[in-house]
Amino acid sequence: MAASLEIGRVGAIILRQMRRPIMSLLVVYAVAVFGMTVIPGKEIDGQTYYMSLFHAFYFISYTATTTGFGEIPDEFSEAQRIWAIACLYVSVIAWFYAIGAIIRLIQNPYFRLALAERNFANSVERIIGPFYILCGFGDTGSLLARGLSDARIPTVVLEADEARVQALTLRDYKVPMPGLCADASIPIHLQEAGLERLNCKAVIAATNNEEVNLRISAIVSLLNSNAMIVTRSRVDVFEETLSSWSRNLHIVDPFKVFAKGLSAAIFNPVLYMFNEWLVGAPGATSARLSRWLDGTLEPRVRVPPKGKWIICGYGRMGHEAHEMLAKNGLKVAVIDPHPGRSDEDGLSQYVVGRTTAKTLRNAGIEDAVGILAGTDDDGHNLGILLNARALNPNLFVIVRQNRHANEVAFNKANADIIMQPSLVTARRILLTLIAPLLKPFFKLLLRLPENIKEEFMNNLLRRLVETVGDEKPHLLTLDINDETSSAVVELLDREETVLLGDVLRNPVDREHYIDTVPLVVCSEPSQNCSDTAIQVLPGNDYAINKGDQLLLCGREKAHRLFDSTLNNEYALHYLRTGKEKPRGFLMQWLVKRYPPLAG
Repeated sequence: MAASLEIGRVGAIILRQMRRPIMSLLVVYAVAVFGMTVIPGKEIDGQTYYMSLFHAFYFISYTATTTGFGEIPDEFSEAQRIWAIACLYVSVIAWFYAIGAIIRLIQNPYFRLALAERNFANSVERIIGPFYILCGFGDTGSLLARGLSDARIPTVVLEADEARVQALTLRDYKVPMPGLCADASIPIHLQEAGLERLNCKAVIAATNNEEVNLRISAIVSLLNSNAMIVTRSRVDVFEETLSSWSRNLHIVDPFKVFAKGLSAAIFNPVLYMFNEWLVGAPGATSARLSRWLDGTLEPRVRVPPKGKWIICGYGRMGHEAHEMLAKNGLKVAVIDPHPGRSDEDGLSQYVVGRTTAKTLRNAGIEDAVGILAGTDDDGHNLGILLNARALNPNLFVIVRQNRHANEVAFNKANADIIMQPSLVTARRILLTLIAPLLKPFFKLLLRLPENIKEEFMNNLLRRLVETVGDEKPHLLTLDINDETSSAVVELLDREETVLLGDVLRNPVDREHYIDTVPLVVCSEPSQNCSDTAIQVLPGNDYAINKGDQLLLCGREKAHRLFDSTLNNEYALHYLRTGKEKPRGFLMQWLVKRYPPLAG
C-alpha cells in the first residue's frame, strides 16, 4: 500500500511541475507542423507542392534538436525556409524551458523525498523473510545494525539525520538494510517501513529523544500488536508509562543494564565472564576465558573487587550504580557538584564539588578499591581517571565514554572497564532480539544454590569453550514450527518421536555431533516463559515438541547444518535411523514392496 501511494505522489509532483513545459512543447510542435503543411512549397511541373503531415513532423523533429538533415522531400520555397527559421528558434527556446523545468524538478526537495520514499518502500516490499524496523541510526543504531547484519536479519532503518542515512548506504552489510531519512514517529513512515506486514517481527526505538521513542512505541502498539517493541529509555517516568502498555514491549535502560552487570561482575564473576564472552566484549575471547577458568589469567585482567567505591557524578548512571553497590552492602562515596542531591537517597558520604585531587582525597581514595567516572562529559571522565590513578595506582577504574568518536583516547587510557551507553544498549537489544531465552536462562542460573553454582558454571563454560574454540560464539534461537522445522514437524504430526540428540548429529558423520550446545528449551513463548516450561541444558534424550523454542550456542557453520537438518526429511531420516531414505518413486515402491531392501 505504501509503495503505491508513493508512486502516485511522485507522479503527481512530475505532472504538476512539468505541465506547462510539456504543454509549451506540444503547442510549439503543433503550430510548427501545421505551418509547414499549409505553407506552399516550390512549383514542380507547374504544380505547387505542399508538405505532408508526416514529412512536416519528421522535419520539425530533427530541426528542433538542431540536427539538420537538410530539406526534404524536396527543396523548400522561401516561405518555408522563413517558417523553418522561426520554428528552429522557438522550439530551441521551448526545449531550454523544458530542460530547465526538469532540472528544477530534480532539485525539488519534495520530489527527491517522494522518490526516495518510493524507492525505500519498494526495497521493503522485496524483503520476503522476517525483518526488523530500526528507528534511529546514531551510535546505538549503527552498532545494532552491524550486529543484526552479522546475525543475517534484514533490517529497515528510519533516521531523521540525512548524513547518517548517507553513511548507511556506504556500509557493507550482509543482508538488505534499506534506509529512509524521515521522522520515525510519523505513522506513514512506519507504514512505509513495513510495520503492518506479517513478516515485521520487531520495532526498535533507539533514537536519542525519549519522547520520540515513546510515540514510536505507542504507534507500533496500535498498528501491529504482534510485533515486539524494544525501546531505549533513560527516564523513570517514560519507563513507567511504557511498562503498562504491552507484555511484548521491552525497555532497555543502559544505566540499569550496566549496574546489573557491575553487580554480577563483583558478586557473580562467573556469570559476568560468561555474558562478556557471549556479547563479544573486547578481550573476552575463548583463550582468556580458559585462562580465567584455570586460574592463570594475568593479574591486569580482573573483575571488580569488593570494598569501598567512589562514584564521580551522581546523574542517572551514578544513581543506579550507587543503588546497586549500597544494596549489596558496599561502602560508597559520591562526588558531585550539585549539593541538593545529597539528601535524595540517604547517601552516607557525599562530597560536593567537581572531581579534583582534593575532593578525591576527601572521599577517601587512599582506601578505595574502585572508582567510577560517570559524568556526561568525556573530557572530565578522562581527567578523573588520570587523577585517580595518580593518587591510587591499584584502583579498579570504570570510565564512561559518551561519544563513540572518542574511542581512541579512551582505549589509550587503560581503564579496566569502559562503559559506552550506546554499546551497552545495542548489546542488550541485540540479545533481546536474537536470544530472548537468555533472560530466563540467567535468572535460573542466579537462583542456583551457591554450593553448586560455581562448579555448574565452570563446567558449562569449559564445555562451551571446547565446542566453540577460537571462533566468536554464535547464538541461535529457533522455534519448532512449519516454517523453520518442516521435516521435524511432519514427523511430529505423525506422532513420531524426534530426539534432540538426533537433530544435533553431524550429517557428514552421524557418530559425531555438530559444534553447538543447547542452552535452553522452552515450551512457551519466550516473553512469558515460566520456570515450569523451561529446561536448562537439555540432554540428547529430550523429545522435541511442536511449539518448542530452542536456544543454542556454538559455531555459525554448525547452526547452518542444524537448520538444514530440521528442514530436510532425508537428512533427518538418516540421522535418526542411520539408513538412507529412498528418494525416487521406483526405490520407494521397491522398499515398500520388499522391506529387506531398506536395510
